[in-house]
Amino acid sequence: MNLEAILDSVFVFDRYGDLLHLLQNSIWAGALIGLVGGMIGTFVMMRDMAFSVHGIAELSFAGGAIALLVGADIVTGSLMGSVVAAVIIGIVGAQSRESNSVVGVLMPFGLGIGILALALYQGRTANRFALLTGQIVSVDEVQLVSMAILSAVVIAGLLVIWRPLSFASTDPAVARARGLPVRALSLAFMLLLGIAVALSVQIIGALLVLALLISPAAAAMNLSASPVKIVVLSVVFAEVSMVGGILLALGGALPISPYVTTISFLIWVLSWILRRTRSRPRSSAARDGAGATGGGPGEGEDDDRSTRSGVHSSTGSAAGRTVMVTGSSPSGSPSA
Repeated sequence: MNLEAILDSVFVFDRYGDLLHLLQNSIWAGALIGLVGGMIGTFVMMRDMAFSVHGIAELSFAGGAIALLVGADIVTGSLMGSVVAAVIIGIVGAQSRESNSVVGVLMPFGLGIGILALALYQGRTANRFALLTGQIVSVDEVQLVSMAILSAVVIAGLLVIWRPLSFASTDPAVARARGLPVRALSLAFMLLLGIAVALSVQIIGALLVLALLISPAAAAMNLSASPVKIVVLSVVFAEVSMVGGILLALGGALPISPYVTTISFLIWVLSWILRRTRSRPRSSAARDGAGATGGGPGEGEDDDRSTRSGVHSSTGSAAGRTVMVTGSSPSGSPSA
């Protein structure tokens, strides 16, 4: 397969306008998921929970696969799997090490159950493949309304607990000492994260959900340290990745996930390069300033040694003078 054939399969824009009109529900669904993913992804990065997102996605995949096997609603099954995983991680994995171990146990279990359910499924192969890599043609108006409701729940929940969750994410020990319900906040956040993961799995698939919930927030943190700017940039990057990936996937013959993950990865690479470019002049200026102030590495040490010697000699001479004056006085009464 030559390069031209690969490009023809990646970018096929035949009847693109008709596809845009036909799949506009998928574009709106992608915009909703980008908004939710960009907002909640900042807290995922603050709390160092990228591994947990992957574990929740695996159980979401298992729930969707079981629902597909028994003929139930895939969205409901995926949502139930995500919520169950989020509750387990939130309750059992209170500490970071415990959370990682719990996720490490849940991931292969969820993946194995999902593969077993897909192996027993006798329906269309495309339905099985879509759970792993995502699809854009399955969003009807009923699903769009349900996704809008779930997105509103996640956004409203984040806005309610935003300030205490930010405090607990930055310094949980101090937040606990101040009386904040850190455990309850963690559990509430995990529930919201489970819903967000279930929403993302429907479009981008279980295997590549990190590209939407992690990469935009990581790129935003490369460019700014302001909490407000990080959230704004994360949402913008998530929307560009999601909506841009959908628009490219409409004109191609591939699943949506390669387009979304590629855009998200390129955004992160550019942000990393910009961060390195901006930090290099600052470090050079800091080194130049330190050199100008210190006057070179040897001079500072010599000055320090001479200063210590001067202090020692002056102290010794003063002590000698004191002894001499004391010794010259009469042994009887002090001189008047």
